[in-house]
Amino acid sequence: MPTQRDFYEVLGVEKSASADEIKKAYKKLALKNHPDRNPGDEEAIERFKEAAAAYEVLSDDDKRARYDRFGHAGVNGGGFGGGAGHGDVQDIFEAFSDIFSGFGFSGGTGRRGGRRGGPARGADVRVAVTLDFRSAALGCEREVSINRKKSCTRCSGSGCEPGTSPTQCDYCGGQGQVVQAQGFFRVQTTCPACRGAGHIIRHKCNTCYGSGREDHRVTLNVKIPAGVDSGVQLCLQGEGEAGPNNGPNGDLYVDITVKDHPVFRREGMHLLCRVPITYTQAALGTKIEIPLLEGRDELDIPAGTPPGEVFRLRGKGIPDPRDPRGRKGDLHVEIELIVPKKLSEEHEGLLRKLAEVEKTQVTPHQKTWYEKLKDLFKGEAEEAQ
Repeated sequence: MPTQRDFYEVLGVEKSASADEIKKAYKKLALKNHPDRNPGDEEAIERFKEAAAAYEVLSDDDKRARYDRFGHAGVNGGGFGGGAGHGDVQDIFEAFSDIFSGFGFSGGTGRRGGRRGGPARGADVRVAVTLDFRSAALGCEREVSINRKKSCTRCSGSGCEPGTSPTQCDYCGGQGQVVQAQGFFRVQTTCPACRGAGHIIRHKCNTCYGSGREDHRVTLNVKIPAGVDSGVQLCLQGEGEAGPNNGPNGDLYVDITVKDHPVFRREGMHLLCRVPITYTQAALGTKIEIPLLEGRDELDIPAGTPPGEVFRLRGKGIPDPRDPRGRKGDLHVEIELIVPKKLSEEHEGLLRKLAEVEKTQVTPHQKTWYEKLKDLFKGEAEEAQ
């Protein structure tokens, strides 16, 4: 009789491991060595059963206590390790259905258990749409063209040439699965002849060659809700590929990208923009025209407005696509002071007079090259007299 390995060593955990650590280690080993992932690999199946035997003991507080005290002698005589009770891999599936459920493995109570080859949901399709800022904010419609598979028009999705029908698979007797004996263990695997369908198409459709689907290009009109932003993904249910064996269609996902705006910047549902004004407008007050997503508006700038002041226009921002009432954010207008880099003589003179009134120290006037040249000619003329 072969020597049994230490159960903690089998799962690769310490003797002080918690129940969650033991379960996690077993799940990792079971999925790695699962018969569906390792067809025909007897060593993988042995590792699969060995891990199940270790988990059966170490996941039970009483059995684990006996094992820690007496070793294998304290737990032999039943379970996966003792050769009684659970005789094959199918029993392991049933005993640990909570471990394998949802992973699509055959056998036991997994999501795909039983015969395969029935109607299946079609694949999803993705397409990218780029929008300008205004269209995304206000909502729009766009046409998208996609390639997708549809049910074959010639065979109506059966895969058979019209006038013929599938025949039962002789290899598995129509079950879609076969049982392979390995010693006194039995492993249930997908039928290699019909690939789990349970039937064979001997006269394949001349259009789809037995797949039941054909390629098709279609143009769809997509309604873009107001307020979408980059990274938003729209879902058009049922507009994906047709499912195999006349299964339901998948979905179409539309990935949205929004271009930047030359004036507006977005923060959530709010809009921000900077409006430049002159010193005199800021000091004396003014009324300026500002752009909106739709049209224009006037904004009163009171006298003495400092640069950086922000005015809020309620409800002039972007609508919330999640709000059924379509409530909008606000428009925040930040005042930016314009400082001219070049001044005319008159402009400079007035500003210097203003500096005198304000008793503000400013940089002395710097003569231009032409002024310097003019002074040079004037000096030479005076010397010649």
